[in-house]
Amino acid sequence: DPTREFADIHDRTGQLVNLAFGGMGLTQVVDAPWMPLADISDTDDAYVVQVDLPGVSRDQLNVELNDRELVINGELVDEEQGRRRRRSRRTGRFEFRTTLPSDINPDGISANLADGVLTVTVPKSEAAKPRLIDVKS
Repeated sequence: DPTREFADIHDRTGQLVNLAFGGMGLTQVVDAPWMPLADISDTDDAYVVQVDLPGVSRDQLNVELNDRELVINGELVDEEQGRRRRRSRRTGRFEFRTTLPSDINPDGISANLADGVLTVTVPKSEAAKPRLIDVKS
């Protein structure tokens, strides 16, 4: 769908603008979610995605796999408590997207939220796992 591709480019451009200028009061210019920091690891058995989401609870979070695209989004609501003198932590809508290789097993995905880090483990298909080959002489 070409329209979806343009919408996706618009959203990702907004994320880049927010990432670059988010702390400078320019986040109101682009109505796009901010992108949390993340690490993606490739192990022998799985792809492991770790996303920093401090202050986010399970009910503020959505994790989806659409074909090979992993989408993590939600909203961190700002709880006003007194007057703020400084603000550097992000609130509002957030979204992280990544496209995974085709060698995944979508039925075995697991997600765990602990200590402000969401860990999503996407197992590899059996065909993609390395095999030990016995060498005979």
